[in-house]
Amino acid sequence: MRMKRGTKTSSFGSPGRINHDSTRFYASRLYESLPKEEKGKYVENPIPPEFLDKIFCKSSENMEELPDNSVHLMVTSPPYNVGKEYDEDLTLEGYKEFLRRVWQEVYRVLVPGGRACINIANLGRKPYIPLHAFIVEDMLALGFLMRGEIIWNKASSSSPSTAWGSWLSAANPTLRDIHEYILVFSKGTFTRKKPQNRNNTISREEFLEFTKSVWTFPAEQARSIGHPAPFPVELPYRLIQLYTYEGDVILDPFMGSGQAAIAAIKTKRHYVGYEINEEYVKLAERRIRRFSYVQSVPTLFDFIVKEGRADINMGGSLKPKTEGVDYEISRKRARRKG
Repeated sequence: MRMKRGTKTSSFGSPGRINHDSTRFYASRLYESLPKEEKGKYVENPIPPEFLDKIFCKSSENMEELPDNSVHLMVTSPPYNVGKEYDEDLTLEGYKEFLRRVWQEVYRVLVPGGRACINIANLGRKPYIPLHAFIVEDMLALGFLMRGEIIWNKASSSSPSTAWGSWLSAANPTLRDIHEYILVFSKGTFTRKKPQNRNNTISREEFLEFTKSVWTFPAEQARSIGHPAPFPVELPYRLIQLYTYEGDVILDPFMGSGQAAIAAIKTKRHYVGYEINEEYVKLAERRIRRFSYVQSVPTLFDFIVKEGRADINMGGSLKPKTEGVDYEISRKRARRKG
């Protein structure tokens, strides 16, 4: 049987892309000014055990607890600087400078080939502020390699917004955002060495779905979590499954309600978080304890009963909470359907 010939870059495009040779494309002048891959020795330094699986109540502008080259994935959603209770009223340049200091620290602590994933929404209309474009620009300036961007389609959970500007008129119609961005970068190289005794945990079905550039799942309701702007556990879960091995370390420099930590625990990874608001640190730690306590329960009935008991042990009443439960239930239902 004759083997198929591989495709290669051509003037008319290459629709198939089988064993594709893109040498000609990447040798073009378009890529001259962009950061280049660094082919060097893989280095991975251990994080002291007392700093693993912990949230630090301090700014991530200085993550002195973490050695260089010690984190495998950073996933976060930075504060938006738009007047939420945890925001500071910074100028746009001040806000960008603050984030640059955090991204610089992220670059330091990531292992070679480690990934950085940033969930961000753009702001305003008069004029529109393309925060995602500013972040891309700054990350490239710091030396990160950009891997791509994911469009998170939140349409199924969008509120019935009427902020459409001039109704049925060309005078000033306004776009209504139903999406956010997830920007994906690597440090130094696109490929990451697989450590010994650490395995991939992603399924075939997940891989086929998570490698698409548009993700569709609902947003998290702030009131159900107790934080003004939580992302759903599904978001860090997908990134962890796609970009890390079991036992890796996940960093969230803006930990908030602890969603990234919960996804890390679910996938048998370690986590480290930073959060300047003490109340949110307590909230995240409480949610992490509850999730850790109930995650091995075999049935939904036992989950609700045991989760209620966990709440009593933390000073609450015997009243089953649904915080963080919907995600687990939906995954169990999906598995049954499959």
